[in-house]
Amino acid sequence: MTTLPLPSAGEPPVIGVLALQGDVREHLIALATADALARPIRRPEELAEVDGLVLPGGESTTMSKLATLFGLLEPLRARIAAGMPVYGTCAGMIMLADKILDPRSDQETFGGIDMIVRRNAFGRQNESFEAAVAIEEIDGGPVEGVFIRAPWVESVGAEVRVLARHGGHIVAVRQGNAVATSFHPELTGDHRLHRYFADMVRDAR
Repeated sequence: MTTLPLPSAGEPPVIGVLALQGDVREHLIALATADALARPIRRPEELAEVDGLVLPGGESTTMSKLATLFGLLEPLRARIAAGMPVYGTCAGMIMLADKILDPRSDQETFGGIDMIVRRNAFGRQNESFEAAVAIEEIDGGPVEGVFIRAPWVESVGAEVRVLARHGGHIVAVRQGNAVATSFHPELTGDHRLHRYFADMVRDAR
């Protein structure tokens, strides 16, 4: 087995974006502004080369089917369970949930955060909206969140930190090296959450 050299502290982290579906390009751009090396990820061998991973928005059931088709479901579960930093937005939040309140019969998740999530909780596509969201651990005031068929978190386990709420509902959480938001920060031009995640990845290295 080949042993890869450990990265030096000064090297930028390599962060993948799961590129099976969703707004991959926007996340790649946001990560680049956070001084990370951003790569699209579609294969297990590509996953093995990254320090952290973003799970973008999209359609969670389709995402789980494609992850199975591309042979990524079990490798992703294993790396997340082993502590790889991961950030899920919208559908990515659903994929990080240990339990979905209203799953489809064929719904699979990667797991990683002890939370129960409700799909499409904020409404359908035509009920999408933007809102300012104050997030613990993010300086500089609220971030602008884009909510598109967004989930919310019904409940969390004891080890999960609630980072933000909107309308009384939990919309941002963190457990260890896993963080998730109901909304899309990559669509606003405010990349503080991506920098926050990139810093998480640096700390984990």
